[in-house]
Amino acid sequence: MVKKDIEKEKLRLRIKAYDHKLIDNSCRQIIDTAKRQDAEVIGPTPLPTEIRKYTVNRSTFVHKDSREQFELRVHKRLIDILNPNQKIIESLSALNLPAGVDIEIKMV
Repeated sequence: MVKKDIEKEKLRLRIKAYDHKLIDNSCRQIIDTAKRQDAEVIGPTPLPTEIRKYTVNRSTFVHKDSREQFELRVHKRLIDILNPNQKIIESLSALNLPAGVDIEIKMV
């Protein structure tokens, strides 16, 4: 008796943005579009926020002890769409998302 696991095809969306409100609205928009096409959606799953910190001298030559610190936060989300059809893929590619939101689409 051998069990065969039937693996479902998945469309994996990895979304990145600097603004957390922007990424949440984009995720909601993507999920609404997928559910209108009767797709099964898993997510959005929050991934760890990538924080890049930069320390810069305030002065160009003297006053080394006086510094400024900046940070850049990259928020990430993961959405899986199970058993996608061509209609879902077309509607996701035609989706108009705001500037500053980066999406990677991969078939798994």
